[in-house]
Amino acid sequence: MSNPPLLTFDYAEFIANPIFAAYSNAIVYPEAIIQAYWNNAINYISDIGNFGAIQGAQRQNAIDLMTAHLIFLSGLAQAGQVPGLMQNATIDKVSVGLTPPPLPNQFQWWMNLSPYGQMLLAMLQANSVGGWYVGGSPVRAGFQDGGGGWPWLVSNV
Repeated sequence: MSNPPLLTFDYAEFIANPIFAAYSNAIVYPEAIIQAYWNNAINYISDIGNFGAIQGAQRQNAIDLMTAHLIFLSGLAQAGQVPGLMQNATIDKVSVGLTPPPLPNQFQWWMNLSPYGQMLLAMLQANSVGGWYVGGSPVRAGFQDGGGGWPWLVSNV
């Protein structure tokens, strides 16, 4: 059995994508820096090109969005800003209120901290409708019919 194809980072393609125009300045964001963030992004989204509901170019885009999300959050931290979802702000006497985590969960809160994370979260949610069944009894993944049988076993494994 051969190994599944792995996706690779393509700097020229990344900076040519208008979604990532903010990172197209090669002096501020050289290839080695973006490559390092991409290498980190594959810890969150697998670089196996034909795995799961998101495959090929769509998976490449998902990894690129995660890369931009990580760069965006790092930029906030380097600028001394605390990443957070703003709830309210006051100008005189400077006051800022942030939405405390979590929204529905900590992952969604974290993804909503950047526009790239929001796009990626929407993609992930649209492509994983119904969720995934992993382990346990296959009966738990099915829908029981009126007679007590399990004619429509559902398993995405």
